[in-house]
Amino acid sequence: MSPVALLTVVVLAVFVGFEVVSKVTSKLHTPLMSGANAIHGIILVGAIIVAGQASDPWVLGIALLAVVLATVNLVGGFVVTDRMLEMFSGHRRTHKPVQTGAAKTGGTPGAGQPGGSAAGGAAGESL
Repeated sequence: MSPVALLTVVVLAVFVGFEVVSKVTSKLHTPLMSGANAIHGIILVGAIIVAGQASDPWVLGIALLAVVLATVNLVGGFVVTDRMLEMFSGHRRTHKPVQTGAAKTGGTPGAGQPGGSAAGGAAGESL
């Protein structure tokens, strides 16, 4: 194939992929990512095989680039899947705010209470 035809295929694949993935609902995103992770694992194995059999330095460079990109894609897919599963889990992780300064030692009377001092007021309190 000519380079122009290959570039055309890549550009069309990017547009079609974007349109397909952007239409996926959040409930179907996790199973879709799990399937994509399996495919990317196979791609990573193929890239490693090609890199192992490369005799030309240019082919080796491109194969190693393919290994790096496939690894980044695979790890990113697992991170996204983990975040999506965390959204649908029954319990939520609670982050306790870190107490510093006056709030830790007791501080001034009324600090953190509505009507308290401006510096010791509750975060996000509307005036």
